[in-house]
Amino acid sequence: MGNLFSLVALSAVHIALICILPKKVVPLSCRKVNNLMLTSTNRHIFLHSPFHYLLFLVLGLGSCSFMQKQRDSRDIVAEYDGKTITRLEINALTMGMNAEDSARAAEQYIRQWAIDLIEYDRAKDVPNKDIERLVEDYRHSLYVHEYEERLIAQRMDKNVTDSVVVQFYNTHSQYFTLQETILRGVLLVVQNGAPNMDKLRKWLLAPADETNIEDIEKYAYQYATGYELFLDEWKPANQILMRMPLTQDDLQKQLRLHRQVEVQDSTHTYLLQVTDIYHTGEPMPVEYARPEIEKILLNRRQVAFIETERETLYRQALRDRKLKRN
Repeated sequence: MGNLFSLVALSAVHIALICILPKKVVPLSCRKVNNLMLTSTNRHIFLHSPFHYLLFLVLGLGSCSFMQKQRDSRDIVAEYDGKTITRLEINALTMGMNAEDSARAAEQYIRQWAIDLIEYDRAKDVPNKDIERLVEDYRHSLYVHEYEERLIAQRMDKNVTDSVVVQFYNTHSQYFTLQETILRGVLLVVQNGAPNMDKLRKWLLAPADETNIEDIEKYAYQYATGYELFLDEWKPANQILMRMPLTQDDLQKQLRLHRQVEVQDSTHTYLLQVTDIYHTGEPMPVEYARPEIEKILLNRRQVAFIETERETLYRQALRDRKLKRN
């Protein structure tokens, strides 16, 4: 029994030393404390009463709790009514700032945080039935919105067929007018003086040909510093021109003469082969308009779906006599 209390006391002393001593001071190891206790000359420093062993333990644990509270309080930079801002939050806010900007940002953040809490504290004590009603209305709307969104996600058909898209496009084609030039084709960027340029130009004249595509891709792999194949995808001309030393007007002028555009700067040659093009103000091709059409159709379908669901709920409430009409 005495040995047990001795171990408890040793643990308490060790805990107390860890909590109280500065970090750079290493407390005695268990072995050294053991030796200290067991030597006859030093045995008197430990009391043999069980009460004193427990007292050591309580003091050790209590000192840890006290020191932890002190550390926690040092980490808090502002406190109001139990709510706190910690040094960690401020450090994250001001990371990368110099000392002056950091201090200014921290002060502004703490002041605004405090003002918001103080104002809310004062305002919530002022009776205002309108605010309570607005809060309840907003809460009601959030619940209903979440319920309807879940119904749409789980039960509404989101598939839009090609025939439906084409039918809608044909009926409303006047609303699908291009606001910018779009095109399809191939773009290659090679260093000036790259070999076999004549062959490359020839392959680009018919890029849809399977053999030519293979030759173009092999050439691009060996010599191109930039390569984009968009035969099946419409791209805005401005997006392509960002990769070429050419203006929109210059591109339009060259495309009136031929579909292969070639320009150079001091280091590179840029070859653009345009297979299809629609200009600003022209009707969109149906495949380019498809994403917008799908969005319109799905929005309409969603409205009809929710109206049907609401009507179903209404009739069910009448049948279950949850809703009573006089």
